[in-house]
Amino acid sequence: MKPQLITTTLAALMLAAPAFAQSCSDGKTITDGTLTIATGNPAYFPWVMDDAPESGNGFEAAVAYALAKEMGFAAENVAWTRTSFDQAIQPGAKDFDLNMQQFSITEDRDKVVDFSAPYYTAPMAVLVRGADGLEPTMAQLKDLVWGAAASTTGLPMITDTIAPSKSPLIYDDNANIVEAMKAGQVDAALFDLPTALYLSAVVLDGGQVLGQFPADEATNPDHFGAIMSEGSALKECVDAALETLKADGTLAGIEATWLQETTGVPLIK
Repeated sequence: MKPQLITTTLAALMLAAPAFAQSCSDGKTITDGTLTIATGNPAYFPWVMDDAPESGNGFEAAVAYALAKEMGFAAENVAWTRTSFDQAIQPGAKDFDLNMQQFSITEDRDKVVDFSAPYYTAPMAVLVRGADGLEPTMAQLKDLVWGAAASTTGLPMITDTIAPSKSPLIYDDNANIVEAMKAGQVDAALFDLPTALYLSAVVLDGGQVLGQFPADEATNPDHFGAIMSEGSALKECVDAALETLKADGTLAGIEATWLQETTGVPLIK
């Protein structure tokens, strides 16, 4: 390549990012020059820390500010609002540009709102009760008594990937598995990480999330996307910004900080 052509190409690349950011921050938001982002009321750990999304602490809060920056919005030009989960996925006009509340992307929801590209794929995690002496290793998982719901993707992962020494006990649904854990009939179960964190903190006394599998090992995992109003002019910008954050490792770094280190949920080895 000729030196002049190299110089021209580099100059074009340097100009492309600011131009993209400018086009995203102009005229595509409900308040010109401001990106309004919604979260839950309240918003919970580890998605938002201390119910304060404006701090940028917590997985979704950190992703929100990274997206805003990539689209040309300074942190001081990000405004936060609150919605209920059900309110956000109803059809009609929205009082936000983006809403991030662990919304799984589904075909039915996508008929009435716009979803961004996924910003998080929920891995499967191991929930136990009383983890003294247990390590997040495949060798130790094989010796546990497992509970599984027959209709979930967790069952084949238990039988094929973990391959425990004892056949798993089969239940009608996840609620019955949790009751079996309370009764001491089951040592461990698989849930998506957000559900496992909730159950360990709120439902299962003495519950602990022992570890998580890489998301690409799950069958048909949940993908979380930001919600926008149907036909949002901002969708193209959000998707492009997410692609950049994935490609340069920013999104993976945020996930490691807030969903592995902060929660203390290591990868299964």
